Amino acid sequence: MAKRKEKVMPFLKFLAIAMAIITIITLCLFYFIDILPGEYFLVLCVLLILFNIIFSCLILVRRGAKRRAVGTVLSILYIILLVLVIIYELNTIGFLKKLGFVNYKTENYSVLVLKDSKYEELSDLDGKTMGSLEFTSDGLKDAKEKIEKNITIDFKTTSDITALKESFLKEEIASMLIEDSMLAMLNESDSNFANSYKVIYDFSLDVETEDIASEVDITKDAFNIYVSGIDTYGSVSSVSRSDVNMIITVNPKTHKILITSIPRDYYVTLAGKNAKDKLTHAGIYGIEESVATLENLLDININYYVKVNFTSVIDIVDALGGVNVYSKYSFTSQDGYYYNQGYNSVDGKKALSFVRERKSFSEGDRTRVENQAAMIEALINKAISPSIITRYTSLLNALSNSFITNLKTEDITNFIKMQIDDMPSWDIENISLNGRDGFDYTYSYGGTKLYVMIPDNETVINATNKIETILKEE
Repeated sequence: MAKRKEKVMPFLKFLAIAMAIITIITLCLFYFIDILPGEYFLVLCVLLILFNIIFSCLILVRRGAKRRAVGTVLSILYIILLVLVIIYELNTIGFLKKLGFVNYKTENYSVLVLKDSKYEELSDLDGKTMGSLEFTSDGLKDAKEKIEKNITIDFKTTSDITALKESFLKEEIASMLIEDSMLAMLNESDSNFANSYKVIYDFSLDVETEDIASEVDITKDAFNIYVSGIDTYGSVSSVSRSDVNMIITVNPKTHKILITSIPRDYYVTLAGKNAKDKLTHAGIYGIEESVATLENLLDININYYVKVNFTSVIDIVDALGGVNVYSKYSFTSQDGYYYNQGYNSVDGKKALSFVRERKSFSEGDRTRVENQAAMIEALINKAISPSIITRYTSLLNALSNSFITNLKTEDITNFIKMQIDDMPSWDIENISLNGRDGFDYTYSYGGTKLYVMIPDNETVINATNKIETILKEE
């Protein structure tokens, strides 16, 4: 029996030491993450240290085998629990490290040739002509230089995308260098064009950008966040048309949130170009162009932005375990999904179809922006619900590569602390800008008239006033 005791006691001492080490690591990581209010962190410290002392006493007492057995089981369970907590903490740290301003945007370029041409790779264009647009992208000069490092090429530039397309189709130029967001616009406006070409070379360039955040204490001061949803899959850093445009006004004192939706085809003045265009096209020139354009339209200051894409919606909704979103109408989307009037339980793909659909509605894009706002509300409600705890890790993994924001890590952690401390119930209101249908010339598409929505100034003024009211309420 004595020999058996000698073998057991070292294990129990090791168990006590392991508990102490894991307790210290857990508390240090909580302190580093800094998402718990001070009093909560203090209570957690006292509880974990108390549990650690009690369990250590149970397993290290020299009398009472049953007491030691119970203490051993409880100690092992305690260690397992803290290991799981540490995993959550490490995931949180990894996620928080990825937050904050990203000082570049990604431009994606393609070299097009006619589908039935003899050109199969970039080298086949040596000594030929290549058309391009002279105004569309900040990285165009670098893109041309990249081509010229590989082949000798004669660039012919134009400011008219329709003229560029016609020159290409008439074989006045052998090829076309174009940024993918502009190519998507061509494909959308001319359904036959997509079948006329093939891509023989493509590449991406990262273009440096400046942080445009207007910082405030988001736990005390009201603020505006611009949400941009671009019409692509894959990397969120890519420039592209912005199909979702929302201003989320948050007042942490009154616990009110106002979601203002702006239709993608709103006919606005691009801030950096001083020319009329669709709002969606502002995204081609970077999110800073969209922000400045909306600030001018609504006469407001936008403090921060969040940028997502198609992949983001799918990943985030699935990570949340689906959401319940409200639909004003019963309809079947172009993707074949059916939605009842009222609340619908949706997964990621069905959520994306819901926010993209517009052809099923007589009001078209007007109804779509209402659905997009309803989806944002559904995401907020699910994210602040207790059920989020069970999906915490999967949500962080989904969020890690699903959005870009210029909110700082400490802003987000401070906001989380405020939410934990106060546990407020948020009052969410949705409004949208409206207008009348029209056709007009746009800066990005040159000499061809496109469908646009002419702003209803009354709805613009109403939105400005509501935003100001939320911001100023105490």
